[in-house]
Amino acid sequence: MAISNALLLLAQAAVYFIVMMSLLRARQVIGIGVFMCALGVMHFLETYLASVFYIELPFGIVSPGSTVLFSGKLLMILLLYIREDALIVRQPIYGLLIGNFLIVALVMILRNHDTISVTDGRNPDFAFIDEMGLLMVWGTILLFVDAIAIIVLYERIGNWVGRHLGLRFLICGAAVLTFDQAGFFLALHYVSGAPWHVFVGGWAAKMVATLVYTALFILYLKYFDNESSWLTNRSFKDVFQVLTYRERYHKLLEASIRDHLTGTLHRSQYDQNAPKILAKNLQENRPLSLLVIDIDHFKQVNDRHGHQAGDEILKMVARLLADNLRSDDHLYRVGGEEFVLLCEKLSVEGATSMAERLRKAIERFSKIYLPEKVTVSIGLASAPQDGDTMEALFRQADLRLYEAKKQGRNRVFSPVTVD
Repeated sequence: MAISNALLLLAQAAVYFIVMMSLLRARQVIGIGVFMCALGVMHFLETYLASVFYIELPFGIVSPGSTVLFSGKLLMILLLYIREDALIVRQPIYGLLIGNFLIVALVMILRNHDTISVTDGRNPDFAFIDEMGLLMVWGTILLFVDAIAIIVLYERIGNWVGRHLGLRFLICGAAVLTFDQAGFFLALHYVSGAPWHVFVGGWAAKMVATLVYTALFILYLKYFDNESSWLTNRSFKDVFQVLTYRERYHKLLEASIRDHLTGTLHRSQYDQNAPKILAKNLQENRPLSLLVIDIDHFKQVNDRHGHQAGDEILKMVARLLADNLRSDDHLYRVGGEEFVLLCEKLSVEGATSMAERLRKAIERFSKIYLPEKVTVSIGLASAPQDGDTMEALFRQADLRLYEAKKQGRNRVFSPVTVD
């Protein structure tokens, strides 16, 4: 009996692998959604089998739900990641998490119905449903953790294992399924009192399942695909951030502090951070310079060529300024055509030289690439000689900007100029 059970499990694993790999291989034709639906539709069956359906094998008592279906699902998630990327694979990971919690929530509402019996002896077993609900919740959380862990581990061990794709697959599957078996058995033992030998048999079965799926994967690569096309070189840190949607957070955070048109830091960031930067430099007895940069005759550009042309000029000036920044410089757009450049550890002489370089770069670029010349005027102030607050520095730099425009524009006006 144990031998026949083992052969039936091997047959189930083979059928599962062949169907799922066929869907994965055909995803460009039929769509990745078919693979994802097939992946997720069996989760309830997996949990049901893991709670009530057990068979005997030569090395112990196991559940086909955990051995074949759950192990296969987790390894298929890894294969989907290897074949696509973290952006694609996180869809079924989060879909399974949300879908399974939705099932539990709906069952909690359903159990409050006043039911009637339409067939003798067939009534809903709410005690069993409650048990299944607990296992579904815990199994779903474990699957979520397992899916992220197996992908991050796969990338982490890439430098150690190298190009041995099958070995990476085997190590990741064995490690994460060991963790999963321990976690799920604790819940199963708590809910249904499953004996400890079930843990041992289940763990052994999952290790065998990992070997079987790895062997099937290697055979697939040998006869139906090219192993080199499956090899990836992704940063495990970046992969983790994508899987956990942290890159969305960083993008939203970046968008909230950047001007949407020019990509420079937003005025709000100047108001929030510039005083702190100034205070730090004054405390450390280091110079700090502030440049107020204004595009000359910008209103006339908008009037003659339209606001779209004006936007392009703004982006061009911002790009040229950004391309010439040091690591200690901070560029902000503080008004329509006005930028502020805050330069740490830069004396007034160095800042004046930098301002001249920026002015010339913008003028030279516009002569070559724009239909008409674009110039900027720059007013400069430096701490501590021009003040020890941002208000004082900005006021002094703004006065010097006005003087630069008064003297004909396309020039830098600084304390060095005044002296």
